[in-house]
Amino acid sequence: MGEVGRFAPSTTGGSHPGTLLAALLCWLDARSLGGRVVLRLEDLDPDRSRSEWVHAIREDLAWLGLDWDAVQLQSEGRGRHEAALDRLAERGRLYPCRCSRSQIRADGVRAPDGSFRYANRCRERPLPPGGWRGCDEPLRVALPDGRVAPRHEGSADLAQDPVQVFGDPVVRRRDGAVAYHLASVVDDAESGVTRVVRGRDLADSTATQVALQSLLELPSPIYRHHLLLLEERGGKLAKLHGAVGMPELRGRYDARALCGFLARAAGLAEAEEPVAPTELLPDFSWDRVGDVDRVVRWTGDRLQVF
Repeated sequence: MGEVGRFAPSTTGGSHPGTLLAALLCWLDARSLGGRVVLRLEDLDPDRSRSEWVHAIREDLAWLGLDWDAVQLQSEGRGRHEAALDRLAERGRLYPCRCSRSQIRADGVRAPDGSFRYANRCRERPLPPGGWRGCDEPLRVALPDGRVAPRHEGSADLAQDPVQVFGDPVVRRRDGAVAYHLASVVDDAESGVTRVVRGRDLADSTATQVALQSLLELPSPIYRHHLLLLEERGGKLAKLHGAVGMPELRGRYDARALCGFLARAAGLAEAEEPVAPTELLPDFSWDRVGDVDRVVRWTGDRLQVF
């Protein structure tokens, strides 16, 4: 079986330059190895996901010149997500959590990603008589203690004890939605994903996912984390920050010109020349991709990278 990569954007807003860079690098990685690549649209958040963003993201990626061997809606995997919760419950690893966000913040211990560490206060609480399906509180998984060393390409050391660094993660939210970590590892296994390429902002959570894979007896992919595009004030370009969106970009760029900007921003080209993703494939190498995050400025008619 060959390599399988995946790009998994959340459908809580439209595409922006950071989305496109992540998609391009994921696609180049898999295609350069002769592998398959899956587009998984992560639409589990009932409060923020919108069907119009599902269609818009698919169209934007196709416009850029990226193709996929399979396209999946994460919400269609509810059955396998619930089966994973059943397995965790059978192994005595699920527990309800009544701690509020303010209580967790009050402990005052920061995790590497800036969130607050959960102190596993509710670990001894049992599931209700009806099991996890009868629980109206968030559910957490009791991860095994000990250091986890993900398989990782790149210079970063991702080994950590996730129980000590982050605490037990939520796997089902109070509103009933399956949480990110559980859905991600289950869906990666279902798709046969062997390589996970994503931004370095997700690197610190990798050990948590690998620990969860171990509990569920799922295979663990190889991970690689790449540079981010940053706003001038230092935060990553994201929908949450109001980064320039595709309507503005497509009004000023054609697809080859925007791909050329992304290639230069990533270090794959010395000059900003129009190019298609397929034209980047013959010379693609991670050795050519920069390690340093880049600051991007939108002037109103063009993107500038620093």
